[in-house]
Amino acid sequence: MSDELVQAGWSKCWSRRENRPYYFNRFTNQSLWEVPVLGQHDVISDPLGLNAAPAEGGDGHLGNNQRKRRGSEEQGPGYINLKRTKVEPTTPISPSTPVVKPWSSAPEEKQVPPATPTTPSPAPAPYRPAVIYWDLDIQTNVVIREQLPTNHLPPHPEIELQRAQLVTKLRQHYHELCLQREGIEPPRESFNRWLLERKVIDKGHDPLLPSDCDPVISPSMFREVMNDIPIRLSRIKYKEEARKLLFKYAEAAKKMIDSRNASPESRKVVKWNAEDTMSWLRRDHSASKEDYMDRLEHLRQQCGPHVAAVAKDSVEGICSKIYQLSAEYSRRLRQTHLSLLQEAPPEACASPPQSRLVSCYPVRLTLPSPPLPRVELHFENDMACLRFKGEMVKVNRGHFSKLELLYRYSCVDDPRFEKFLSRVWCLLKRYQVMFGSGANEGTGLQGALPVPVFEALNRQFGVTSECFASPLNCYFKQYASAFPDTDSYFGSRGPFLSFFPVSGSFEANPPFCEELMDAMVTHFEELLDRSSEPLSFIVFVPEWRDPVTPALSRMEGSRFLRHQLSVPAYEHEYRSGSQHICKRLVERRRPAVLLWGRCPAALLRRAAPLCPAAPLLRSVLLLRCSALSCCSAALLCPAAPLSRAAPLCLLLR
Repeated sequence: MSDELVQAGWSKCWSRRENRPYYFNRFTNQSLWEVPVLGQHDVISDPLGLNAAPAEGGDGHLGNNQRKRRGSEEQGPGYINLKRTKVEPTTPISPSTPVVKPWSSAPEEKQVPPATPTTPSPAPAPYRPAVIYWDLDIQTNVVIREQLPTNHLPPHPEIELQRAQLVTKLRQHYHELCLQREGIEPPRESFNRWLLERKVIDKGHDPLLPSDCDPVISPSMFREVMNDIPIRLSRIKYKEEARKLLFKYAEAAKKMIDSRNASPESRKVVKWNAEDTMSWLRRDHSASKEDYMDRLEHLRQQCGPHVAAVAKDSVEGICSKIYQLSAEYSRRLRQTHLSLLQEAPPEACASPPQSRLVSCYPVRLTLPSPPLPRVELHFENDMACLRFKGEMVKVNRGHFSKLELLYRYSCVDDPRFEKFLSRVWCLLKRYQVMFGSGANEGTGLQGALPVPVFEALNRQFGVTSECFASPLNCYFKQYASAFPDTDSYFGSRGPFLSFFPVSGSFEANPPFCEELMDAMVTHFEELLDRSSEPLSFIVFVPEWRDPVTPALSRMEGSRFLRHQLSVPAYEHEYRSGSQHICKRLVERRRPAVLLWGRCPAALLRRAAPLCPAAPLLRSVLLLRCSALSCCSAALLCPAAPLSRAAPLCLLLR
């Protein structure tokens, strides 16, 4: 719709009963099936219709053969007055909207002047979230060297829709291969962790699908599939469950060794142990749960190496097949994407080193964005629904207002917001595809810290930027994220492993993928070792001790480490990764550890307090079941400001 129609109060809505769009005026409560025309009868400024344009037919006050939605059409014969989902008009998104927070509004005592024929009607009050989980007014203290625009292809809804279909197809292939070759379900979220692990080393062009990786076999996918062979071991609570699990493991191990090309020695060891276990189960019915679990552990130690040896080639074939399909899909997507662009991308070349130091700014794309197709927007209760070619993505109204504000701060090529809805649709679709379609699948990849912890980080350590975030879960307006093509318009600084700050204070809460966390530690140590300016990192990682992860052991042995503290499970909280579409904003997590360190180069400049991490520790340890208690804990923390000349390396698991 044109800006004039939006300012006049018109908005496009979706009729769920008729399954087609209609137009609604929030000032006159008038509904039309056809596009309204300016200059027609305005019942507010011209109640008698004296200035209305003459109509050619139909209703006297509707021009261009427009037909008003009648009550008989809305109700129909046999209409039953049932409560329906409330569909509200869209929030005006135009250059006339004042550049302020979308939830700010004028004082109530201020009277708004009435509209006149010469004065346009004022825009309605924007949506105001009940609770705000971000602070976009905090300015960055991060300094970088000036960088050139990147060669990423600008996002397009057509390409994003095709990418979503191909990724879904690739997930189905992975599921079928695990069932056909190994007879198991794919490990939970192993495909998501495969995407993360591959993108650490991927040199391909697609932002999501890996296409140029060395080695081809993914260590993450291989490890997780092998752990579930011959059967997946679940957590046991009762004795009968332990007995059944032991029997199933022995039976599955014997069946696998009989059906595979195993050596005579392996076949003999596995069959003897499996049959011995089954005979023990038949004759001993008084064993306890601990006896069954000890026997299961013994059976795994005896049979596990032989079973893994016969399954190795098959599992490697699964990993290789998924990677080859991903590379083919990536090539197909790029060809289609290039055909939509108006000009070819420039040749990739090494960017010359830039010497000028500047404040950190969002990633810029080299190629201009082509004309984007129309995306429809309507609201259902507290959800903003964006539809493109029948594919709908949803985001709650609070986060939709946040995206609008981030777009105002960061986008430089669309001052009139003509491409805003299309880019929001691409953004939401990208993260929806990365999460997966299962119940609560992928939400752990986007888990965020509670607001009081961010407030303590900013107040005590001067943290102003996030290393692993997204436009949906970021607290600051400056952050690094996985997808520079879709997220750059909303303030992203690009992937953090490709980001080289000179100074600043950062919070890092990486997705819980071992290879990604290990690459993160390597990148941190390189940055801290190279920089002579104030530079600090506060890192949140899980406490995985059995076995201990390389990233955890490296951080504990780092020369930048100064302090360490474990935080037990259920004594700290995370906000759900699906916070932009659900109401459950807090979920409990695994045990955590706090490590505190400093950059030696900065210590020579000015001394810091003995333990400025203490207020943050209390704010983390006092977190309980609700966001309200989190806020109380943070407000009780004493102030202990840290000089910017004393950077920290604070690691919290």
